Amino acid sequence: MKHFFNLFILASLILTATSAKANGISENDPIEGRWDLTVDYEGRKAASWLEVRHSGTNGYVGRFVWESGSARPISKVYFKDGKVSFRIQSQWQITDKELIFEGYLKDSKLSGTIIHTNEKSYLFVGEKAPKLWRDKAPKWGAPIKLFNGKDLTGWQAIGNTNQWIVENGVLKSPKSGANIRTDKTFNDFKLHIEFKYPKESNSGVYLRGRYEVQIEDNKGLEPMSVYLGGIYGFIDPWLNVAKDAGEWQTYDVELVGRIVTVIANGITIIYKQEIPGVTGGALDSKEETPGPIMMQGDHGPIEFRNIILTPAVN
Repeated sequence: MKHFFNLFILASLILTATSAKANGISENDPIEGRWDLTVDYEGRKAASWLEVRHSGTNGYVGRFVWESGSARPISKVYFKDGKVSFRIQSQWQITDKELIFEGYLKDSKLSGTIIHTNEKSYLFVGEKAPKLWRDKAPKWGAPIKLFNGKDLTGWQAIGNTNQWIVENGVLKSPKSGANIRTDKTFNDFKLHIEFKYPKESNSGVYLRGRYEVQIEDNKGLEPMSVYLGGIYGFIDPWLNVAKDAGEWQTYDVELVGRIVTVIANGITIIYKQEIPGVTGGALDSKEETPGPIMMQGDHGPIEFRNIILTPAVN
């Protein structure tokens, strides 16, 4: 009986493997994993991101980040003979058109075309995202005051209209306009930043210019990645600790490789969670390189003060 049972298990494993191969899936499938994409979008290089995973023996599923918006699930990814494709519905556009992704995998590189819901075609190239794993804990250097409280020294606006001003030690965006970033770039760090917004406003702090910690007026709502304290579209905070609009609030964020901890208003809401990839609105998808601190100014009025960064020095 034992011998028969072992043969049954072996036959089941062979059948599963055969079924997987019949569906184009192998244990070391080159399409599986996370991909950092760069898109030729409206005259600029835009960051995008793709993740592909096998789903049992029935094919592939995934997630996708366009140049704006949050990560969206892909119910079915097609991959055969080096060609990868999928379709997903629109996110913010009011249309029944779908986004169509068609690419080719060659020599560990992805390239192809994305047809957006506006029916325009955009070329993209991509490569496997780096792991960003750190094999030892960081040593922290001396804190750096990123904002001097007097002027925009050390900062640059990104966009056609610079609406950012400094008043009474506060960095202000009184209306929607440009985003703003540090001149300097950073790798691993701890960041303290204080912020205040009016009712119904929206902003965000981008770590390395790629991973948005969301800022939004949503006190009392269920915690979600697209609400205050979330890593936009990827990581839900444990709690929504938003204060009333018009009150000063704080973030204390630690980023080591992909591992992030977020303390909002003195309460830990994300602890040592992995950020899978770039979020919508990222400056670029070059995740292996240092990047700036960037604050969003294109979604409504926002104010910041006491911006202090402590870099890792090892």
